[in-house]
Amino acid sequence: MLTPQGLKGKQYRITGNAYPRLGRPPKKSRKVIAGLAALLALALIGLGGVQLYDIFTGKNKNTSAQACATPSGKALAAPTPGASPGAPAASGAPAAAGQGDPHAIPQPATVTVNVYNATTKAGLAGRTADELKKRGFTIGKVGNAPAELDKKVPGTAQVIAGPAGAGASTLLSSQIAGATATADARTDASVDFVIGDSYNALLDETQAAAALALATKPSPTPTATGSC
Repeated sequence: MLTPQGLKGKQYRITGNAYPRLGRPPKKSRKVIAGLAALLALALIGLGGVQLYDIFTGKNKNTSAQACATPSGKALAAPTPGASPGAPAASGAPAAAGQGDPHAIPQPATVTVNVYNATTKAGLAGRTADELKKRGFTIGKVGNAPAELDKKVPGTAQVIAGPAGAGASTLLSSQIAGATATADARTDASVDFVIGDSYNALLDETQAAAALALATKPSPTPTATGSC
C-alpha cells in the first residue's frame, strides 16, 4: 500500500502498487478537432497535387476558352479584319455580287475595269484590256493615263478603287504581280487598272487564283488567354 508523501488520513489512503494519475483526463473533443484538422490538411495537399498535375500535363488548356464561351456555347474569336458582323469568312473563291459587303470578292463579270497606260509603250492598254476581258471582266474606258499618273507609276501597275470597290480591287490586283492598290473617293464599284513601267504581262490564271487565295486568307485566330 502506497501513500504519496504529504498525504495523510483515511480519505487519502490509496491501495495498490502504483501512484494514481493526478492530472485531468484528456478531453475527447480535442482529439476530434485534431483529427478533422489533419483530414483538412490532407485534402488541401491532394487538391494542390491534382492542379499541378493538370498544369504539367496540359489538361487545362481549354479552360480559358470555355470561360470565354458565348451563350451559344462557342468560344469567342477575334473577327476577321474587313469582314462585316455575321458574314462568312473569305475562302478565296469569288462571292456572289450584290450581297452588300464591299470587301466580298465579286465575280469578274460584275467588275468594270478602266485600263490606262502610264508608260511610253503604245497599245499596251488595249492588249491588257483584251486579256482581262478574256478572264471575264467588264471593260470600261481604255486609253492613256491621266496627267497626274502618266509616266508616274514605277511598278507593274496601280489599282485604284473607291470604298464600294474594295473587293473588286483585291480581285483585280491578284491578276498581276507587284500591283499597288490605292483608294479614292469614287462612289461606284469601278476599278482603274493603271499600267506601270515594270509591267510585262498578267499572271497566268493558275497563278492569279493562287494570289487571290493568299490575299483573302483569313488571319490566324489569336490564342485564347486567361481573361475575356
